[in-house]
Amino acid sequence: MALEEYNKKRDFKNTNEPLGELALQTGELRFVVQRHDASHLHFDLRLEMDGVLKSWAVPKGPSLNPGDKRLAVQTEDHPLKYLDFHGTIPKGNYGAGEMTIWDSGTYVPMSDKKNAELSMLKDGDLKLTFFGTKLRGNFALVRTKFEGKQPNWLLIKKKDEFATDLEYDANLHLNENAVEDQKSKLSKNISLKHQVSPMLATSSKDLKFSTSKNWLYEIKWDGYRMICNHSSRSTSLYSRNGVDYSATFPDLITSLKQLPKDAILDGEVVSLDKEGISKFQWLQHYGEEPKGDLMYIVFDLLYLDGHSIIHLKLEERKELLEALVEDISHVRYSEHLVGGGKAFFEEAKAKGLEGIIGKKADSIYYPGARSEDWVKFKTQESLETIICGFTQSENRPFGSLILGLHRNNELQYIGNCGTGFSIALQKKLVSQFKKIKQPKSPFLEKINLNGREPKWLNPILVAEVIFAEWTENNRLRQPVFKGLRKDKFPQELTIESSGASTKSRASLKDSLKIDGIDVHITNLEKPLWPKEGITKYDLIDYYLAVSKYILPFLKDRPQNLHRHPNGIDKDGFYQKDTPEGYPDWINTTNIYSESSEKDIDYMLCQNEATLIYMANLGCIEINPWNARVSSLDKPDYIVIDLDPSEKNDFKQVVEVAQAFHQLLDTIQIEGYCKTSGSSGLHIYIPLGAKYTFEEGRDFCKLLCTIIQEQLPKLTTMERSLKARKGRIYLDYLQNRSGQTLASIYCVRPKPGATVSTPLLWKEVNNKLDKNEFTIFTVRDRVKKYPDLFKEVLGKGISIEKALEKLDE
Repeated sequence: MALEEYNKKRDFKNTNEPLGELALQTGELRFVVQRHDASHLHFDLRLEMDGVLKSWAVPKGPSLNPGDKRLAVQTEDHPLKYLDFHGTIPKGNYGAGEMTIWDSGTYVPMSDKKNAELSMLKDGDLKLTFFGTKLRGNFALVRTKFEGKQPNWLLIKKKDEFATDLEYDANLHLNENAVEDQKSKLSKNISLKHQVSPMLATSSKDLKFSTSKNWLYEIKWDGYRMICNHSSRSTSLYSRNGVDYSATFPDLITSLKQLPKDAILDGEVVSLDKEGISKFQWLQHYGEEPKGDLMYIVFDLLYLDGHSIIHLKLEERKELLEALVEDISHVRYSEHLVGGGKAFFEEAKAKGLEGIIGKKADSIYYPGARSEDWVKFKTQESLETIICGFTQSENRPFGSLILGLHRNNELQYIGNCGTGFSIALQKKLVSQFKKIKQPKSPFLEKINLNGREPKWLNPILVAEVIFAEWTENNRLRQPVFKGLRKDKFPQELTIESSGASTKSRASLKDSLKIDGIDVHITNLEKPLWPKEGITKYDLIDYYLAVSKYILPFLKDRPQNLHRHPNGIDKDGFYQKDTPEGYPDWINTTNIYSESSEKDIDYMLCQNEATLIYMANLGCIEINPWNARVSSLDKPDYIVIDLDPSEKNDFKQVVEVAQAFHQLLDTIQIEGYCKTSGSSGLHIYIPLGAKYTFEEGRDFCKLLCTIIQEQLPKLTTMERSLKARKGRIYLDYLQNRSGQTLASIYCVRPKPGATVSTPLLWKEVNNKLDKNEFTIFTVRDRVKKYPDLFKEVLGKGISIEKALEKLDE
C-alpha cells in the first residue's frame, strides 16, 4: 500500500515515470536529489527506506551552510526505480516539467541500531551521513510541529569538513549535462555570499585550432580547480563541488587576503616543479608532504568591488584580473596567446604540459556550464573514471581498480587499472574503500575479471587515469592511475562524453611490419598478468616504446630466452635455442655449450623486429650476456647484485647500495645503479671489454668483501639461503662467461609488470619505491632521462688504478 498514492496520481500511458512497485533493499541505502522544474522550481530529496523512496520537496534545494534551515515538505513515497529517473514529464501530467539528477549516492544513519533510519523517521528526527558528490557529511532532517496539508521538515547541514560559511544556491551547482539547457534561466548576478560553480570547457579531439584573433589560448594546468571568494572580512577557497580547501592551503589564503578589492576569482591550485610544470600527485599529498612551488594560477574574474562582472567579455575580465593580482605571492595571472593555438599546443606538448585551453575573447561566464566557448586540447589521453570496485592481491593492498562510466544512465565496465600507485598510496585508498563497500556489483552486466576476486564499492569515487587508447570494445588500454578527483561528479562521467572510439590503434592481425620486416604476432589479448589485466599487447606496446633505449644493451649479445607464454602465474622456462629454428631475418651466433655438450645457435637481438619477436614468444624479461660476440671472454661490465632475503626491507637494500656508492667514490670510479625489477638493486661498473671474466669477478669480490666487513649484520657473501640468516646477499658470481642478467628497461614477470630501471644516484634514497617503475610509467621516464646508463657501454675503468686507490 506504500505506493498507492504515487500510482493514483499518475497515468502511466502518458508519462515515462516508472510504475510504483515495491522492491527489496540490496546493499547500501541509496539517495537521490532531483531538480524538478515543474509549476514551481524545487528539488526533491528521496531516501531509500523499507523498499521505497521516502520523498521530500525542498523548494530552495539542499544547502551546505549549517546556518541554513531549508524547508522540506514530505510528499508521497516513490518507487526505487525513481533513483535513476530523469527527463521530461509531459504537460497535463502530475508534476509536468523537466527533471534532472542533481546528486546521488548512499547514506547511513548516525546510529548502530538495526533499521535505525525507520525508527528515526517515526520519531521525526533523521540524523544521516551522506556519501554523494554534492551532499557529503552529516545532515539532520527534523520534522516541525507545523504540519499543514503535508508534514513539514527542516533539512540542516551539520558543521564538518564539507560545510561552508558561504551562501549556498543549489542552482549554481547544477550538473554540467543539465546546465547547458538552463543557461537562459541562470541568474547573471552573483555575489560574495554565493558559493559559485565554475564554467567548464568542452574537449576537442580533432585539434582544430582557430586562427581568429577572437580566440585566446592558455596553458591547461594540472591541479585542483578552485574558486576564491575574498572580502575584507573573510577569504575562502573551495572546489568545483563546494568542498572548502581554505584549511588545506593556508599559505594561499594568507596571500589572497592581500587582494586590494573584494573579488571572486577562478583558477587552478597547482604544485610546480623547477621547470614550472604542474605535478598533480605532488598536490594530492601536499598536506602530508609539501613538495614543489604551491601556486594559485588565476584565469578569470567573476566579481569585483561590489559588482558581478560575469556578463563582461572574457578579455575585459582578464584585463581587470591581471591588475588585481599583481605582486601577490603564491598567486599568478594566467598569461594567454591571441591566436596561434596549433603552435602553442606543440610547444606545450614538447614541455610535457597537460594541454592548452582555447577561449573566445568575447565569451561571457556561465557558472556551472560546459560551453563550447571554452575548448580544451590535451597532449595525452586522460580521463575521469568511476571506481566501482577493486580486485584482491596476495602481495599488495589490492590488485587493480575496477573502472566504469555511465551510458544511458547505467554503469558500464571500461577496464581495470593496476599501476600508477605506490604501496603507501594503495593503503590510503583502501582506508577510503572501507567506508563505501557494498556486496553487489554496480554493473548490470556480468564482468569478466579473469578469475580475480572482486570487492564492490558504491560508485562515488572518481579516479583520473592516463591511458593509451580505447579498444574496439570500449575498454581502456594501459590505464595508469593519476589520482583521485574530489572536484568531479560521477553522474556526469559518461562513455559518450569520454571520447570512446570504435577504432583501435592496433588491429589484432597476425603480423606487424617493422622496418620492412613482417613480425609474426599472436594472441595479443592474452593476459600475461591476469590479476592486473595486463596483456601481451601491453608488453609488445611497451617494448615498441622503449626499443631505441634498450637495443644498445642487447646488440651483439647472445640471448638466453626466458619465456612465460601462459603468463606469470604459470611456470616459465628458459630456452637457449629452438628446434624449429628462427626466421631468416634473425641473426644468431653458434657457441659451444659445455653444460649441454653441443653447439647452440643463440639469438642476437640486433633490431626492433627481433625484440618484438621475442616479446611475442612470451619473453617478458630480456636476458643478454655480459659480453659481446666479438669478445666473449671479456665482459663489458661487472655487476654487483644486491639480493635481499625475505627478512630484509627495501630501505636496507638502499643502505647497502649507498655504501657501495661511497666506496666507489672513494676509489674514484663510476658505478651505475638500477632496480632489478624484483626485490633488489644492481650496480654496474664498466670495464670496456679490457679484462677477463675472472679478473672482473675477482675485483667485484674484493669490493663486496669490503662492504661485507663494513656491514656484517646486514650483508653476507654466503650463497646458501640457509647460511644467509636474513641478510642481504652480495652476489659477485653473476660475473662469469655465459651468465645473464635482466637488461635495463626489461620487464620482469612480477606483479605490477615492474621494469628493471636505471637510476640517478640521488634517487637511491629512503624514498625510492621500486614498484613505481612499470611498463606504464617507464616510457615517460626514458624521455626525461634518455642517456642513463650509456657510460656502462663506454671505455670502462682501470682496475689497476682502482686497486692503487684502495691501497691508499
